[in-house]
Amino acid sequence: MMKISSFALIVLAGLPAAATASVVTMGSGYAASCYHAADARMAGQPEMAACNRALTEQALDLDDRVATHVNRGILHLLRTDTRQANADFNAALALNPNQAEAWLNKAVVHARFGRPVDAMPMVQKALQLKTRRAALAYFVRAMAYEDSGNIAAAYHDLKRAQSLDPKWKEPEIELRRFKVQQI
Repeated sequence: MMKISSFALIVLAGLPAAATASVVTMGSGYAASCYHAADARMAGQPEMAACNRALTEQALDLDDRVATHVNRGILHLLRTDTRQANADFNAALALNPNQAEAWLNKAVVHARFGRPVDAMPMVQKALQLKTRRAALAYFVRAMAYEDSGNIAAAYHDLKRAQSLDPKWKEPEIELRRFKVQQI
């Protein structure tokens, strides 16, 4: 069974180093190498080649094929190739429209390289499907809320992200920008 890497990847508005969600594989071969590359944030040519070979040379079951598309998409994202990243996330979703981490990664692409508000439906879908990276999802949604002018909702989602992953410093850093006043 393959898993999608769970590391944080992208720099969102004001976010020095955020995360994406990769999918893990049990076993060996190119698909496992692709997962490990995504998890370690190594997106060099050898790592890309392993992902490509997993998809073209390995007999992957559906879950592993979906996971490998997500993991390769993360590598493309690390290389700031958003077109190819989205193509892989879309390929994963075409195979399994209920893959929460693919939805979350698409949201990260939109939040980082587009307008955060455009990420909202993708984040909502990732949360609905119970993404393993809920803190990241709430963080991305906070950026979308802020982009749309809903500052109170942004603040609440940042607080939620912080409570879900207290070791992750980015929500705390972003919360410092807010001044809460009693009315």
